Amino acid sequence: MEQQPSISATLAQVGTRLRRIRTQRGVSLSALAEATGISKSTLSRLESNQRRPSLELLLPIAQAHQVPLDELVGAPEVGDPRVRCKPLVRNGRTVLPLTTQPGPLQAWKSIIPAEQNQPRPVTHEGYEWMYVLSGRVRLIVADHDVIMGPGEAAEFDTRLPHWFGPAGDTPVEVLNLFGRQGERMHVRAKPRARQDTAS
Repeated sequence: MEQQPSISATLAQVGTRLRRIRTQRGVSLSALAEATGISKSTLSRLESNQRRPSLELLLPIAQAHQVPLDELVGAPEVGDPRVRCKPLVRNGRTVLPLTTQPGPLQAWKSIIPAEQNQPRPVTHEGYEWMYVLSGRVRLIVADHDVIMGPGEAAEFDTRLPHWFGPAGDTPVEVLNLFGRQGERMHVRAKPRARQDTAS
């Protein structure tokens, strides 16, 4: 299997990096050979890119120099993990996508204005998980009609008639995870016991 150009270029720089780290520390090839158990000739060939670097060789060298393996191989930096949200307005609701990569599960935050409090149940393929961030949310799924507050979560099959929106006269904010093919989120937390109070 052919290597990608970026991988080949990274491997080609390993020898130069090994020599630089060793000379910066004032360590001779003989001393490094003694510390790692790798022959002096093998170390020399590694530094001159005549020997292919492998984990068997690089791990003892990294340990001897007390540097992370990433520093020896020049691993690329991890990209910025932050998601740059671009708000969209769909059917009067503000939606902020929280996933940037395509995949079976998608996440987003929804801000639903107070006036969108009239149920309009829909059905479609998939499975949804919802977490209330703020406000009181009314959730209707088939025959279930419940009110949820901040910190409460629900999951449901979207093939059932469903709708959610404000339960009162204030906007609500929710986090949603949606699996188009019916992937489920498994909530491990034990649900809080509810006490029925007499009205």
